[in-house]
Formats: sequence, structure tokens, C-alpha cells
Amino acid sequence: MPMIEMVEVAPRDGLQNEKTQIATADKLALIERAIAAGVRRMEVTSFVNPRAVPQMADAEAVCAGLPERADVTYIGLVMNARGAARALATGRIDQLGAVSVATDTFAMANQGQTSDGSVAAAQEIIAMARAAGKTGQVTIAASFGCPFAGEVAEDRVVAMAAELAKADPVEIGLADTIGVGNPAHVTSLVGKVRAAVPGVPVRVHFHNTRGTGLANVWAAVQAGAVTVDAAIGGLGGCPFAPGAAGNVSTEDVVYMLERAGIGTGLDLAALIAANHWLGGVMDRTLPGMVAKAPPFPKQDGANQ
Repeated sequence: MPMIEMVEVAPRDGLQNEKTQIATADKLALIERAIAAGVRRMEVTSFVNPRAVPQMADAEAVCAGLPERADVTYIGLVMNARGAARALATGRIDQLGAVSVATDTFAMANQGQTSDGSVAAAQEIIAMARAAGKTGQVTIAASFGCPFAGEVAEDRVVAMAAELAKADPVEIGLADTIGVGNPAHVTSLVGKVRAAVPGVPVRVHFHNTRGTGLANVWAAVQAGAVTVDAAIGGLGGCPFAPGAAGNVSTEDVVYMLERAGIGTGLDLAALIAANHWLGGVMDRTLPGMVAKAPPFPKQDGANQ
């Protein structure tokens, strides 16, 4: 059976835009539930200015409470060298996740620098990770469209990927930060980036703002992406991207891929239980669809 690696992003991207402060203990409980469901790579927090993203103000406390698991890669999202140093100082982050942005307008809103500046910052972060004996990866935000500049040329994203590959990241991610992508665009861009950076795995990160998230995941996998970001319950959004809505739901992606004969290594029943638990924490029904539906096939509660 072919396999796709899943990266769980609910503890970071899923929660970062929530107005109600989530307790550190609940964040850690979410992380533990994700691990119990089979997650082996996870964005656990981000090391950013707490005034800009209050939900991530407890980054060090979350890291201090992480389960001791040699088989789990804990990812800390960082925007600059200062954030990278904070993440490395915890001693608990295994991988630094850098972010480059495909347009100047969004790069300035997101991290106060130009697009080219965000590429240079990501290269520095990856180098810092390697020097500390860790790994580094990078995501190109707004790869499929920008909330301020609109359309983003594929050639721009491909050129960024080629430049970022010089820093030797473990992978390059393509993020549809505001959920404007479509399957044809995804197929084209994933293919072009793969051709431009042979040997560098491509990860994808989709938001379901316009209902195209799952279709885009499928297109990306068929085009050769090997890793998919998703968030339990479909929570998520970006404080600096107007109109950004939730990530693709982990349960929905797992259901789709595994019913299609593509393995994920995750336990769907445990993910659905985590969705319902997290909905209780958030005091609302979460956007993910599979957790709202009756089991299928009914004779096997572990599959839907």
C-alpha cells in the first residue's frame, strides 16, 4: 500500500487564531491524543511575538510538558533567528519550521519583511537547526494566492523553492494560506516545484476556506507530494491573512486517502474521538465532516 505522511498542525495552526485562550493543559492533552491516534510528526507551537499571536504565548510551557517520545518529531514554527533560538533553547523541539512568503505585501504583514527577506531568514533558520543537531524545513506561504496581492505567479514560487533548496531543508512545503487553490493549479505547481528541486520532498498545507481543500490534497498526492498537513477537527486560520479559514481536517483527509488505498498510519476512530473531545474544549462543533457522519462501513467502527 502506498503511504502518505501526515503532519498534525492542530496544536499550532489549528489554535493560533482562536480568540479564547486555550489552557496549556488542554493543548498538551490534544498533543497526547494525536500521538495516541498514531501521529508521529506534529507542529506543537510557534515561537512568535506573544503580542501578535497571544494564543502561542505559552510556547515554552507547552514544550516543557511534551511527552518523552523518541518516535515523535516535534516541530516548532519560527519566523526569525530570535524565534529559532527560543525553540532550540527548550531542548524539546526536534525540527524548526521556517516560513517564507510568496509576496511582499503578505510577507510584511506576516513577519515584517520582504518576500526575499523571508527566504534569507528561512535559510538562516535551517542553518541554525543543523548547527544545533536538529532538522529544518520551510513552508512557502501564499503559494496559491495572496490576501493582498491576489494571484501569485507559479514561476515566483518555483524560484523561491529553488533558492530555499540551497539551504538543504528536509522538505519544502507549499501552503494555500487563504484557501484559494484548485486541483488544476495544485497539480501544476507541485509538479513544477518537484522538477525544480529534485530530491527535496514536497509537503502541502491546505485551508478549506472555499471547500476545495480535500480535492487539493488529492491532486497534490497524485502529483507527487509525500506529506500532508492537517488539523484535527479542521480548525485553523492566520491572524495576518484576512478571510483565512480552517485547515483541512485530519479525519477527513485520513478517511479519503485510506478509502482510496493510500495508508496514513493513523487511527481514524481515535481521530474522531479527538475531534469530539476538542469540540468540547472549544464549546462548539468543529468543521470536520467525517466526525459528524455515521460510521461507514458500519460493521467496523475503526473505519468510516
